[in-house]
Amino acid sequence: MIDKEQEQYWSQRYVDNSTGWDIGYASTPLVEYIDQLEDKSIRILIPGAGNAYEAEYLFQQGFSNVFVLDISELPLKALKERVPGFPEAQLLHEDFFKHEGTYDLILEQTFFCSFEPTQENRSGYAKKMSELLAPGGKLVGLWFKHPLFEGAKRPFGGKKREYLGYLELFFTVKVFEDCSNSIKPRQGNELFGIFIKKE
Repeated sequence: MIDKEQEQYWSQRYVDNSTGWDIGYASTPLVEYIDQLEDKSIRILIPGAGNAYEAEYLFQQGFSNVFVLDISELPLKALKERVPGFPEAQLLHEDFFKHEGTYDLILEQTFFCSFEPTQENRSGYAKKMSELLAPGGKLVGLWFKHPLFEGAKRPFGGKKREYLGYLELFFTVKVFEDCSNSIKPRQGNELFGIFIKKE
């Protein structure tokens, strides 16, 4: 089941072209991470993927098990139009919190910051990410580090320490530092993280 209210909200954002998170291409930090991956058979999930430029890039590089999940069907259709060969069965029109599967790698790109910043949402995100990963699996990506203040609007940020408070319960931290290769508009405003699921 999909929360129809949430589905309508996000679909309307696409209809209105109110998609400030969409930079129009795969982000540099994730491209550079992807470029050093050697095993192209690993199962990869990109949740809240939007137009999923990272998925397109992965597919072009020969990664065959890339799964794209979004609560709105519109960006999934847009990806299929851009990349007709992308497997239909790997486009998942689902609610992240209700999705079931097992992955070796999950890529995070402006997904965490899309949720209302409640403790329930943020702790639920960390727990669900862990549940979806195989033993030793990795959560890799970018988190906004701008302050979270009352009345803030999407994208919701937070502090490094706060993020770790949720993620360290389920993951061993390999890297979580200021991102050195952010795209220009986001320089100084992102953390790059590699988190390994705890056994």
